[in-house]
Amino acid sequence: MKDSRRQACSAIAAMLAVAAADGTADAAATLDRAPYGTTQDGQTVEIYTMTNDHDLRVRFLSYGGIITEIQVPDRTGRLDNIVLGLRTLKDYETLPGHFGAITGRYANRIGGAQFTLNDQTYRLIANNGPNTLHGGPNALDRRVWTVTPLTVPDGAAAMLSYVSPDGDQNFPGTLTTRVTYTLTNDNVLQISYVASTDKDTVINFTNHSYFNLAGNGSGSVAGQMLLVNADRYTLTGPDQIPTGEMAPVEGTPIDFRQMLPIGARLASAFEQMVYARGYDHNFVLNKPSGGVTFAARAYDPRTGRVLDCFTTEPGVQIYTSNGLNGSIVGSSGTTYRQTEGFTLETQHFPDSPNKPNFPTTELKAGQQFRSTTIFRFATDAPLPPLPH
Repeated sequence: MKDSRRQACSAIAAMLAVAAADGTADAAATLDRAPYGTTQDGQTVEIYTMTNDHDLRVRFLSYGGIITEIQVPDRTGRLDNIVLGLRTLKDYETLPGHFGAITGRYANRIGGAQFTLNDQTYRLIANNGPNTLHGGPNALDRRVWTVTPLTVPDGAAAMLSYVSPDGDQNFPGTLTTRVTYTLTNDNVLQISYVASTDKDTVINFTNHSYFNLAGNGSGSVAGQMLLVNADRYTLTGPDQIPTGEMAPVEGTPIDFRQMLPIGARLASAFEQMVYARGYDHNFVLNKPSGGVTFAARAYDPRTGRVLDCFTTEPGVQIYTSNGLNGSIVGSSGTTYRQTEGFTLETQHFPDSPNKPNFPTTELKAGQQFRSTTIFRFATDAPLPPLPH
C-alpha cells in the first residue's frame, strides 16, 4: 500500500473511531423511528431514520436490517435516494434480491450446500441450484432484529442484534450478532459487525444494497464509473462456485483498476462474464496488511455523486443486478431490470469453507469476529482525491 493510501485509510479509521465513542449526541443529528408493519407471522417491524447535519438521511428496517433509503445530494444539492428498495414489508418478505439487507450467516455461495468443519460435514439448505446462497432461504435477511439507539458525539447510530440458534439453516452454533449503523456528520455510513458463537462455525456477513448514484428508478447504471482496488479475482466455474484460483484481472473485462464505465464491457463474451450474465464477481482486494483498506470508488458523471468504499474485509463482490428482469416493481414505482443497480458487497470469499487456500471464515467458540465497512458520500464539486 502506498503511503498516501495508508494515510487516507488511517484518517478515515481515526474519524470513525471518534464517531463510535461514547459521548453527547450532536443536536443536529437525529435518529427517529416509526411503525412500518407486521410480518406474516405477526412480528412488529419498525423503520428508523438517521439524519446528519447536512440532511443526508439513511433509513433502515428492523426486519433484516434492510437499508431502504440513502438520501444524498448531487452536485447542485438535490437529494435523491441512491439505493433500490421495495414498496411494502410483504415485498421484502416474499420477493428475491436481498434488497439492502444484512446478509448471513454466510453471505455469497457455499458450493454443494455443504462444508466440513472439525471432521463433521454440515449439509445446508440448497437455494441456488445445488448451492447455498446468502445463508439459505430463511436467513438473517428475513429475521426481525432488536434495534438499540446509540449515543455518538458526531452523528447518529443504532445497534441491531440477533441470536441465531444452533442448527439455524443447518449451521452449527448459537450465533450472537450485533451490527451497528453509524451515520456521521462527515457524510459517512459505517457498518460494523461483531459476532460470537458457542460452537465452532463459519460466518460471512455483508450488506446487500443495490446502488444507483443517479437515483432509485433512474434507469441503468451502465454509464456510471467504477474503480476497484484489486489486481485479482476469484475464478469460478459455470455454477459460479470458485475453483480456488485467484486469477489476475489484467487483460480481462473484470479489470477495474482504472475508472471505467460499468457498462463498457458488460456484453463481453469472456467466459467468466458469460457464466455470471454480467458482473457477479468477488474481487481480491489489495490488502498487504490488516485494518481498513480502500476498496472501491463509484462515480456518476450526470449527478456528480461519488461513493467511496473502505473495508477490513479481504474481498468485495461487484454485482450488476443480473437477476432483475422487470418482474419486480420497486419503491420508485418503476420496474427493476438488469444494470438498474450495482453492489459493493464487502465480504470474505465465496465457498471459503471448502477452499483451504482462501482466508478463513471459521469462527471458533469463545472467539469474537469483528468487521467494518465504510461508505463515504461526496460530489465532484470538487472531486475528492482518490486514495492510492
